[in-house]
Amino acid sequence: MIDFEYPLNERIRTLLRLEDLFARIGHFHRGDSPMDHHQVLQSIFELLEVASRADLKVDLVQELERQRQTLLAFRDNPDISPEALSGALYEIEQASSGLLSVPGKIGHYLRENDWLMGIRSRASMPGGACQFDLPSYHHWQARDPEARRRDLEGWLRPLMPIREGIAIVLRLLRASGRPEMQLAQRGMYQVMLGGRPMQLVRVCVAHRLNAAPEISANKYVLNVRFMTPEPAGRPRQVTDDVEFELTVCNL
Repeated sequence: MIDFEYPLNERIRTLLRLEDLFARIGHFHRGDSPMDHHQVLQSIFELLEVASRADLKVDLVQELERQRQTLLAFRDNPDISPEALSGALYEIEQASSGLLSVPGKIGHYLRENDWLMGIRSRASMPGGACQFDLPSYHHWQARDPEARRRDLEGWLRPLMPIREGIAIVLRLLRASGRPEMQLAQRGMYQVMLGGRPMQLVRVCVAHRLNAAPEISANKYVLNVRFMTPEPAGRPRQVTDDVEFELTVCNL
């Protein structure tokens, strides 16, 4: 099964972009080659660009506090495991404390590093990070992998509370919806929402169906159109019925 997610507001769109960038950083950070670590730096620069567009830290702290208050209301519910509830509350409180400990604007210490910002400026150009453009960066890439990794970890460490806060908010958001099987007749599906609030739509479809959804939505209607993925040409709308799993999420 392939899971497709569609954010319905700018805040969730930003969180999903940052989640993807942190996942990319985690993947390439484990590598040893200079190209692996170049991709880590590229992803850090993209992360700074995305995070600078919103008051992300405040938004995350406020959302975590809202979820903490929601969970506290279940404290006397006999159907809720006290251990699970305490664990969730502790995780949220730790994440909030970590976010509040982040000083200033996200990544400000990176923006004050002239060496990194020089790489960022050149790397934004096609082929701009060649060794003749950035000899000091080429020298850094020639260092031992563990030495490079220590530098990367030092640059990334202050960003980890952001990653943890994003992970908790998105996990709670995804868990807020109930998956339901639906049928897109001749590749088309529409449902009226009647103003029901939602922040994220998830569509899960079997890989064997060779169908990728194009999703559009507002608070009144949700449209899903399935297209055939055509890497070598123009996508076409699926003409067969498509069975898929739909989840509408809202915190």
